[in-house]
Amino acid sequence: MSDIIGNTTIGELWQDAACTYANKTFLVFEAVDGSKQSYSYGSFYAQICRSANLFYSCGIRQGDMVLMQLCNSAEFLMVFFGLNLIGAVVVPLASKSSQHELQQALLVCKPKWAVVNAEHVQAYSEIAKAGEYLCGGVFTVNSKGKVSSIKQANILDFNAKLSGASDSVPPTTVTDNMQLAELLFTSGTTAAPKAVMITHANLVFSGIYGNWQTSMRSDDRLLSTMPACHSNFQMAALMPVLVAGATLILVERYSASRFCSQLRRHRATITQLISMMVRTLLLQPPKADDAQNDLREALYFMPLSDVEKNAFEQRFNARLMNTYGSTETIGWAVTDSPFGKRCWPSVGKAGLGYEVGIFNGDGKEVQPGEVGEFRVKGIAGRTLALGYYQQPELSAQIIDKNGWMRTGDKGYMNADGWFYFCDRQANIIKRAGENVSATEVETVLCEHPDISEAAVIGVHDELRDEAVKAFVLPVSGAFLDKEEIKQWCASKLASYKIPTEIEFVSEFPRTVSMKIEKRLL
Repeated sequence: MSDIIGNTTIGELWQDAACTYANKTFLVFEAVDGSKQSYSYGSFYAQICRSANLFYSCGIRQGDMVLMQLCNSAEFLMVFFGLNLIGAVVVPLASKSSQHELQQALLVCKPKWAVVNAEHVQAYSEIAKAGEYLCGGVFTVNSKGKVSSIKQANILDFNAKLSGASDSVPPTTVTDNMQLAELLFTSGTTAAPKAVMITHANLVFSGIYGNWQTSMRSDDRLLSTMPACHSNFQMAALMPVLVAGATLILVERYSASRFCSQLRRHRATITQLISMMVRTLLLQPPKADDAQNDLREALYFMPLSDVEKNAFEQRFNARLMNTYGSTETIGWAVTDSPFGKRCWPSVGKAGLGYEVGIFNGDGKEVQPGEVGEFRVKGIAGRTLALGYYQQPELSAQIIDKNGWMRTGDKGYMNADGWFYFCDRQANIIKRAGENVSATEVETVLCEHPDISEAAVIGVHDELRDEAVKAFVLPVSGAFLDKEEIKQWCASKLASYKIPTEIEFVSEFPRTVSMKIEKRLL
């Protein structure tokens, strides 16, 4: 028996793409300073092979874990695919990961090697000196002489050594696509991040699925500002582009003031958005050319009010494709269809290759309209993640013997099969026996013209178990009064949902995927 993935590996995808689309543009990278790099499929595959041969010559072999801490760059993709090609396991961290997050990753994967930006070399050099980790060494990317003061034999300049490496296929390549390709740490917005095991088959499936989801063709141009170390970029942008033979425009860092001009300049037909991006774009001064773009689809997830959604689509001439999923589900398991009607604020219907249901606490499917837990059915290691690294008990808890993955997220399905997302389970506040959706309160707060962004959490209350607390980021230059905010909420929410505590902030702590990191609030 076989499925649509077959035994295709990432290396085979690249061999086929380099042959079929040799002279077609694979990647356009735009740095913060506006400089650009462009690679064809043929030339980029040569860089991948050089990367693979360089790592192989240094002793990196199948199954070896390699830590990556790189910003969005062409080198990120060279390193990522080069390590995949020889069967090493990539462990990507955000460029701005804290020291605590770095230590957590070291404990989990115990890497012998790391590939990092120049700004991180000193910290990794100290780790290597300590002798417990990184005994192989540390590659520094785009160092440009910045680390010349560090005189260690195991600190290697990736770019310098890459140019001297062979562009032939490396001696060893992956032949089994159930082999582990990477460990992806979850966002950890409300709890400690977990290391999700992603196989070659998972990545190949995400490419096939993303092609169906957006009707992607080889003439499409997908622009992404998402962090390259995150599943949203890898599985909804990078892999679909590779499978389709399309063009990827990777931007080093999101900027609300530059985003629309980047869409126009690069003639993007597909892009990725989250609520923070939509709101910051709406805050930009209107321009006559705001609606001038070639966008066919804007992949989207995270709550928006009807007012925000309509204002965005009308002003920027961009249709939002609502979706629902997670790192563990690989693709956006629930999605708007690329064709036919959409039912905002529904997050769509079950996507191709998935079954989705709403279940109660006893593990039974509930009736249409009844709120319960989203569960997604698939195959571990293929259409679903393989599990959590070195956490077999937790892995067994989230995927049952019948292939249903527990998400912990709340929602409901109507009689026609459209799904509606209510909230993450961790975002449900228990107030005097009532369930309060933090997301619902946040959406109402963000409808206020002087509120740029908001986060709502439950805090201890001796009488009511939990109280509703709101953290509010005002629009620049705006003056807000706490009582005015409460009155605003009272006009739109039941009394028990109104925040009893309000705190103003100048910024929010964020995860690598730009979500507010609520556990730090």
